[in-house]
Amino acid sequence: MAVDARRAPHPVLLLGAALSTAVAIALLLLWQGGTSAEQVPGIQGPDALTTWALPVARTVANAAAVAVIGALLLVAILLPGGRRLDDTKLRYMTWAAVAAAAWAAASAALLVFTLSDLFARPVGQVLAPDVLADFVLTDAQGRSYALMTGAGAILATVCPGIGTVRWARAALLLAVAGLLPPAFTGHSAGAGNHDAAVTSLALHLVGVAVWVGGLALLLVAAVRRDAGLETAVRRFSALAFWAFVAVAASGVVNAVVRLPSATDVFSSRYGVLVLLKTVALLILGFLGQWHRQRVLPTVGDDGSRRPFVKLAAGELLLMAAAMGLATALSRTPPPGAQTSSLSPAEELLGFPMPPPLGDFPWTPLFTQWHFDPLFAFGTAAAALAYLTGVRKLRARGDRWPLGRTIAWLAGLAVTVLATMSGLAVYGTVMFSVHMGQHMILAMTVPILLVLGAPATLALRTLPTAEKGGTAGPRELLLALLRSRYVKVISHPVVASVLFIASAFAVYYTSLFESLMRSHLGHTVMLVHFLAVGLLFFWVIIGVDPGPRRLPYLGRLFVLILTMPFHSWFSISVMSSTDIIGEGWWADVGRTWGASLADDQYNGGAIAWATGDIPVLITTIILAAQWVRSDAREARRVDRRIERGDVNDPLAAYNAYLASLHARNRKTSRELRTEDS
Repeated sequence: MAVDARRAPHPVLLLGAALSTAVAIALLLLWQGGTSAEQVPGIQGPDALTTWALPVARTVANAAAVAVIGALLLVAILLPGGRRLDDTKLRYMTWAAVAAAAWAAASAALLVFTLSDLFARPVGQVLAPDVLADFVLTDAQGRSYALMTGAGAILATVCPGIGTVRWARAALLLAVAGLLPPAFTGHSAGAGNHDAAVTSLALHLVGVAVWVGGLALLLVAAVRRDAGLETAVRRFSALAFWAFVAVAASGVVNAVVRLPSATDVFSSRYGVLVLLKTVALLILGFLGQWHRQRVLPTVGDDGSRRPFVKLAAGELLLMAAAMGLATALSRTPPPGAQTSSLSPAEELLGFPMPPPLGDFPWTPLFTQWHFDPLFAFGTAAAALAYLTGVRKLRARGDRWPLGRTIAWLAGLAVTVLATMSGLAVYGTVMFSVHMGQHMILAMTVPILLVLGAPATLALRTLPTAEKGGTAGPRELLLALLRSRYVKVISHPVVASVLFIASAFAVYYTSLFESLMRSHLGHTVMLVHFLAVGLLFFWVIIGVDPGPRRLPYLGRLFVLILTMPFHSWFSISVMSSTDIIGEGWWADVGRTWGASLADDQYNGGAIAWATGDIPVLITTIILAAQWVRSDAREARRVDRRIERGDVNDPLAAYNAYLASLHARNRKTSRELRTEDS
């Protein structure tokens, strides 16, 4: 029986919202013992309103954020269409605005109730503007909820006026960014290995939001019988698989970081909640596989939407239960959280102070490993995507140079070495090792990665979007390579200035110490060094296409002009009497090894010495590319001459010389005739 598209969504949405809320509240009531703040005799605690409203506000904020991301995902990526939004997409943009307003309101309430809970004061005593402002400015949780509130408010304001897919994608990025700040506070930030916990939780939040939000809005689209559902479901299927992988991998990392031992899984409330979430995830994975094998092939046939609706509704109910468990987890301290005491170094670094380097200083750099989910998952995904593209090319009979594959995988391997080996561990306590890590990421890894030509591989393997349809990944990549932004930053002068000036900006201001004090800041700094290195070496020896490609002589000229400034930076570090990031090194409290001044001198020497080798390698690569380019051009000209293509400049010039010779011979014959 057909579904009335004008009336069906309302009861379905109300039923889904009611059941989801009932499941979440039931779980919160079931685990109420773990949701209340610990009471201290003689000290007033939060009132009943805070005790009950805090988890509810968190649940509403999470659900609203998921709804915003789901609606924007449907408009920006899943539903087919042109660049302009049609009536269906405009309706979902309105829904996104309503959900964003609810997200902002719930986040603001969450800020107030969290303040009441932290300071064990009733809500009425913390509503003063000066108290709220101090909480937002000085506390990490306060800032995170304020950022969430701001993101929701901005989206609620701008979403109704968005009329193109491009701006819808920008709104989606803002929504995802607004979801991340709470990942950097709470249990994750306080864990022993807080950098792994924070990064994995951020990945977990994004995966859950994309998975749950996309499925929820697809269910709405199915009930409303919107056009393009078949395409949207197939696009979401691939996206949901990667979201499942992200959620599962990040969940494992979080559990390992927060649970001291395997026995805590069954002996603690936190462990039991993790176990229940794991069971829910496994069931969802089974349902997803069932969906891909049995339901997905039938979507699009007449009357075949009902199986998808039933399966999606069941998945959403299970997801709602998992979100309720996540809310209870956020209010339940991990085992040992109240009794464990961390040293100052552990609180700052997320791991104990590493041992002295000893008589063989290079050995610990390869034995002291520290897991970082961002670089681990990022490099693994980059390797898998690249190898998948190479396999696709070879499957259709196309050739891809083996050297490019080796260069790409070697670059990823060196990235792992620089970000998770002893270089990363000792780089947080010794400036000299940090400078070595910087040089590897900025001057060694980029050379290997740009020689891998990932953009060229992507352009040759990504599918082309249908004519008049929504731009796919290939079209987006082409648009980025041709954009004005890339044209500006890839200008040789701009790329060179960013490559050199960013080092002065980081190390000769207070920015370095500020970035070192935050795992997010430290990660951003490392990613920035890698990014500016990729940009610079792409301009010099890059294989991928770009809006501006200098001749080889010009590239060599840019390289020769830039490197003296790098040497100047290294010498300035060696000769500086001011300690770079002195406050950070003092708080870390390293008691072994060289003094801060000597260690900084060693760092400058490492920067100077390690800068020459990549320059020499780059010069050799550039010369080889130049020779090969000339050889290819010569072969191309020869082929055009053989074909008789007179449009070729060399062929035309030869024809011109032949015509001159013939004219001269004719003139000579005429002169001889006149003389005779």
